[in-house]
Amino acid sequence: MTGLASRYKKADMWLIFCYIALVIIGWVNIFASIHSDLSGSMFDLGSRAGKQFLWIMISIGAGGAILAIDSRIYEVLAFWAYLGTAFLLFVTIFIGQNVNGSNSWLQLGPVSFQPAELSKITTSLLLASVMSQFGFRINTVRGFARTALVILIPMLLIIGEKETGSALVYIGFIFMLYREGLSGWIIVLGGLFITLFITTLTTSPFISMLVLGGLLGIAYGLFTGRVFRSFIITAACITALSFIPALESSKLFSNMEMPKPEYVLLGISTIITGVVLYRVFRKRDSLAATLTAVFVAGLILVFSVDFIFDNVLQDHQRKRIEVLLGMEEDPTGVGYNVTQSMIAIGSGGFTGKGFLKGTQTAYGFVPEQSTDFIFCTVGEEWGFLGSAAVIALYVLLICRIISLAEKSQDAFTRIYGYCISCCFFMHFFINIGMTVGIMPVIGIPLPFMSYGGSSLLCFTVMLSIFIALEARHRR
Repeated sequence: MTGLASRYKKADMWLIFCYIALVIIGWVNIFASIHSDLSGSMFDLGSRAGKQFLWIMISIGAGGAILAIDSRIYEVLAFWAYLGTAFLLFVTIFIGQNVNGSNSWLQLGPVSFQPAELSKITTSLLLASVMSQFGFRINTVRGFARTALVILIPMLLIIGEKETGSALVYIGFIFMLYREGLSGWIIVLGGLFITLFITTLTTSPFISMLVLGGLLGIAYGLFTGRVFRSFIITAACITALSFIPALESSKLFSNMEMPKPEYVLLGISTIITGVVLYRVFRKRDSLAATLTAVFVAGLILVFSVDFIFDNVLQDHQRKRIEVLLGMEEDPTGVGYNVTQSMIAIGSGGFTGKGFLKGTQTAYGFVPEQSTDFIFCTVGEEWGFLGSAAVIALYVLLICRIISLAEKSQDAFTRIYGYCISCCFFMHFFINIGMTVGIMPVIGIPLPFMSYGGSSLLCFTVMLSIFIALEARHRR
């Protein structure tokens, strides 16, 4: 058997099955989402379905070519591919086409291309290259700084393109870092900061500061074993501090111009932090030092929320988040897409209305239904059973990648596998989450199913590289 034939034979059939199934389901539902009495066949190159079929053929050809190439080339070219993509991302900030408020598309002749999609592949490859080096340790300052830099450079460049949705995908790499030895407390901290961000948006910085102080007080008790004592002291302090707004509005201070409650609490927090730091330096209390650093970082975040919300996020993204969090009621405005999407999915029932029989789909009630909202077409025409089948395929795809990555004897293959499984999971979770109303609408495609040539090609290349790497190292 020739080397080329051997590579194809060793390719994992379950991954190929999931890929082919999702691509075909996506193509069929793209046709359904644009279908009308005047539309042509699924192979009509003048329609989105026909163009998607062309990209499917190109992508399959690219995947086959990748399997034919010696997979060691990806380890050699990882840094240069990453560097070239970073340059493309930087250039796109200034010359990119403005689509829906973001400058994330480059025009290459008749084809529009999104470098942010390519950057997920090159970032995954460079992370695998850096972290698979002999002696690498993620829990050292040097190791963590190197991986953080690899992730942050493309992430910040994508934010500079005002493509915040694609930048969120990079947060998923934290699960790979956890697998490679990063402390689980980093994930806990991430959850804490997300909670503070949402609490500040929906309530006030004052409430967020009380929440932060309360959680850290309880955490100190858990780590030291003094749970009951810490809980009582923390509860007493938080209760007392919560009366600051009422005290400021009382008659006692009615003739005085008082600062906002959060600034009063900030002053008190500064004094307490100073006392704690004195204890840290005097008794070398590393736990107190860590919790103090977290507290200061939390305060910085709380007082930065307004700036991030008003200046980093785009206007339509702010409105979508406000609607999702219940800060505004707007079912006919920015919340229209999600409302119509949920109606379409709900109307499908258990078995669906049938192929090309979806009323929400046929009459175009859901904008962007062939791209970001392709899943609601599945829900309406194929019902709960069809939706569950699609979700099962994604779960199988992701779990299979993780399983093969764990079995690999090669660190580069394992880390790359975890990286791409994180990318697939983030796209899958966010996209389906926004179609059912549990995530804000941030505009990222559903892998292999959403209409779009650059998206389909990049996801295919991403998966094909892993199949090639895994086949080479299969025992």
